[in-house]
This record gives sequence, structure tokens and C-alpha cells, in this order.
Amino acid sequence: MNWKKLGRIYEPENIYEGGVFTHGSNPFPVNIEEDIFRIFYNIRDEKNRSHLTYLDFDIEHKTIIKVASKPILSPGIPGMFDDSGCSLGCVLDFEDKKYIYYLGWNLGVTVPWMNYIGLAIYNMSDDTCQKFSNVPIVERNEIDYLSMSYPYVIEENGKFRMWYGSNIQWGEKKRDMNHVIKYAESEDGIHWKRDGSICIQGKDESEYAFSKPSVIFENGIYKMWYSYRGEKYRIGYAESVDGIRWTRKDNKSGIGVSSEGWDSEMVDYPVVFKHKEAVYMLYCGNGYGKTGFGLAILE
Repeated sequence: MNWKKLGRIYEPENIYEGGVFTHGSNPFPVNIEEDIFRIFYNIRDEKNRSHLTYLDFDIEHKTIIKVASKPILSPGIPGMFDDSGCSLGCVLDFEDKKYIYYLGWNLGVTVPWMNYIGLAIYNMSDDTCQKFSNVPIVERNEIDYLSMSYPYVIEENGKFRMWYGSNIQWGEKKRDMNHVIKYAESEDGIHWKRDGSICIQGKDESEYAFSKPSVIFENGIYKMWYSYRGEKYRIGYAESVDGIRWTRKDNKSGIGVSSEGWDSEMVDYPVVFKHKEAVYMLYCGNGYGKTGFGLAILE
């Protein structure tokens, strides 16, 4: 497996209404017509809080057609589960709506954060995005009692399947954190059943964070790309026959850092998708999206 990098397609620039924004992270594509994709992604305000916006991209000609003038989803009021940011997990086509699953940031005192999974509904016809609820759809329980992170959801044979991050340990230093990727199921995409199934976890103490899973099903095999980190984020890869029990094969992820430039320090936040006969990956580079995001194609 080898990904051919096609270059950075979005470099952050402050062109939005309502404040000064940086970054371009957590991209997720939705095909809206022929070769045109609406790529939803996060930008950050002066308080470092993530907001959601989008751009329209012609994947055949590798050109941006339109950039939204302002965020379509922003942090909640003080005290809400997403008052410190709304970080995009994925966008799911469901009936005539688009379900946007996101990570709500809520900063802590004794620990850096306590995060939960929220849902917003995007309407293409009038370009509006409304939060499904003022509370998260996936919050802490006996299975996930500390904090959760980026979800990835697919609908399969009338059932919704989610892979999401879960923090199972804090410590005095960030590296003491123990973060894994878990699995959940739902009948409606809103109410989720969790049994604590761990899909991806660290091989040793040098790996302490996993985020942003992206899953496709191909030739009878579930394939997952994700971010993992020790010193810097890299993109990992795993395979499964049932979507629950996974085998890590990071040496087959097919993509790494460049020798120089915008993605020379880290590669992270991948999303893999198909269009026509090709398989593509959107991903971020240095600074968790501070330098924007790029596109690669599977050779």
C-alpha cells in the first residue's frame, strides 16, 4: 500500500466573518455533485476553540471553488459540554439529512479536559447547521468514565457502527494519559450501546494517544486509518474481519512525513474515501492542522 501525495489543498487564511481564525484541521469530504466535494473542517478562534466550516473542492481539477464565509457550528455557551470547541469527527448521510458527529471540548481543572460526543444536523438546501441537543449523545458512563474523543460512524445493514476515542487514564504529565479507540452500536444513530470493546491500543508506554479513526469496508475486510502519537503524530493502519477485533499493521499505512514543508513534522487526522475508481485520503500536517490539510491518492 502506498499513498501518492497530491499536495496541500488548503492553507489556512483568515477570511471568515466574526473573528480571527487559524488552522484547517479534521477535514471530512461529502460528495455533493459529480467531482465536487464539500469538505467540512475545523478552524480555531483567538481562544483556540474549534469551530466548523467548509469549502467546496473540485477533486478532478484539484481546485477550491468556494470557501464558506463563516463558521456553521460554534462552541456552546459557558458551562455546556462543547463550550471550549466543536471538533469534527465525521459526516454521515442519513435520509435527507447530514448527521455531523463531533467532539465537544470542555476544559477541566484537575485534568486538562472532559470531552463528549455531540451531534448536529446539517441541511444542504439552506446551508444551516443545528445542534441536535444541548447535551451530548455519548457521555460518561461506567464504560467510558473519564473522557471521549473523535467518533467515526457508518450505517451498515440498518445498524449504525461507531469507532471512537476513549481516555482510560490520566496522570501528572500528558504522556501518562492512556488513550484507546473503542467500538459502539446504535439502532438510530443517536442512542448508543457500549460494552467497552477496545479496538486499538498502545503497543507500549511510548504510545499514549490515538485519535480520528477512519474506516472503510473492502473485499470482506474492515480497514482503519488513525492518528497515533509518541513524540509526534503519525498515521497508523489496522484491519479487522468484524469491525470489533483489530490487528494493527502500522507499517502498511502507506504514508509518512515529508522531508520538508507543511507535513514534515507530523501527519495526522486522516479520512479515507472513494470516488469513481480511486481511493483518496485527506490528512493534516504540522501543528494539528495549523498548516492546513492535503490530499493523497492510493497507488
